[in-house]
Amino acid sequence: MTEATHIQGKTTIAPEVLVSIAKLSALSVPGVYQMAPVPSQVSNFLKPRQTDGVDITVTGSLVTVDLYLIIQSDMNVREVAKAVQTKVARAIREMVGLEPGTITIHVEDIHYS
Repeated sequence: MTEATHIQGKTTIAPEVLVSIAKLSALSVPGVYQMAPVPSQVSNFLKPRQTDGVDITVTGSLVTVDLYLIIQSDMNVREVAKAVQTKVARAIREMVGLEPGTITIHVEDIHYS
């Protein structure tokens, strides 16, 4: 009988992966029209994890997310925001194994058809 060899190493996840996961999860929720730009007072060239509608901060294994959204006019904003929070949290937990912290939704505009 042979013993199983355990190889230990480290897995790193690029910040852009977390941004993509959050963005695609948010956009897949019915009622989200599109991402809005991160406001300039929040935007900072020292934060590389910030892009089109998503601001991510990682502290250890805790991921904090701010999402800037444009919601469709015929939807309940509160329900859409809650669905986005749930979907993004689940995606972060299941896809990369990190713990979602605060997921803040900023409704920047309403889209009228």
